[in-house]
Order: sequence, then C-alpha cells, then structure tokens
Amino acid sequence: MQKVIGVAGFKNSGKTTLVEKLVRHLTGQGYRISTVKHAHHSFDIDHEGRDSFRHRKAGASEVAVISRDRTAIIHELRGEAEPSLADVLGRLRPCDLVIVEGYKRDSHDKIEVRNLDLDHPALAGDDPTVVAIAATGTIDGAPVPVFDRDDVAALANFVIGHMKL
Repeated sequence: MQKVIGVAGFKNSGKTTLVEKLVRHLTGQGYRISTVKHAHHSFDIDHEGRDSFRHRKAGASEVAVISRDRTAIIHELRGEAEPSLADVLGRLRPCDLVIVEGYKRDSHDKIEVRNLDLDHPALAGDDPTVVAIAATGTIDGAPVPVFDRDDVAALANFVIGHMKL
C-alpha cells in the first residue's frame, strides 16, 4: 500500500506551488515521489490533430502514448464513474510517497494550505485528517503544527517524520 499525504485547501491558497516545492525538495533528498492531482473541471492532455487525439476521438477507450522519455495512458470515461483515489493509487507504481492535491474529503492525512489574505474557512480542527497547516502567517491556537508556507525544508522534515519515510 502506498504512503499518501494530501495537500488540501481552497482556490488560490498555494496548493500547487507547495506540491511542486515539496516534490523538488523530497526528490532532491533521494525519495521517489509520485503525485495525483484532482481536477474539478474537464481537462485535456491531448491536442487536436495528434495521432493519439485521433485514436481517442475515433472511439478508443484507452490510448497509450509511449516514448523513450515518458508514457501516458489516456482513459476515456465515456459515462463511467470517476475513479476513486484508491483506484488511482492502485494504478501507480510503488514509490516512497504519493502527494495528493485535492481529494480534500478523502480519509488520508493532509496538510492544509492556507492563504491568510483570503477569507476561506479553516479545515484543521473540523477535519481530523489535517495533520499540519502551511500558512502565509502565524495562526494562534491551531490544533495542529503550523509551518510557514514557504519553509519547504521544515515542512518536508515534518512529512518525512510523520510518514516514516
């Protein structure tokens, strides 16, 4: 079973930037990191005119694109239910840690990202899966450890300890 830590928060809180910095820092220390990003909107990693796009538009359920540098498998849901996080994790190769952006309501441990300039509700305290907060400032009386959102080294050290990497 994969070790999973989430990065959760509301729009424009800095989730993606934090994930990027954590991945860079942890891989720089030799850890093998994978990520899962949940999108609340439609997206496309393929472009009109490409061979794989043409295969998909012709009706293929899955299209695999393979090169010496990377592989991608595009699965068209075509009315199927969106896969659960557990389904997605089951498809990933083994690694030291999967960092999940989104899936804020799932049961894995999470780091809440909070931009104090925005008026978003807090997750920590109401959500027992929030194990730390990465914020743009101090938070008095927080129910979990609080880290400066830009202090990636301290946050990474917390993750390493918490996840027993």
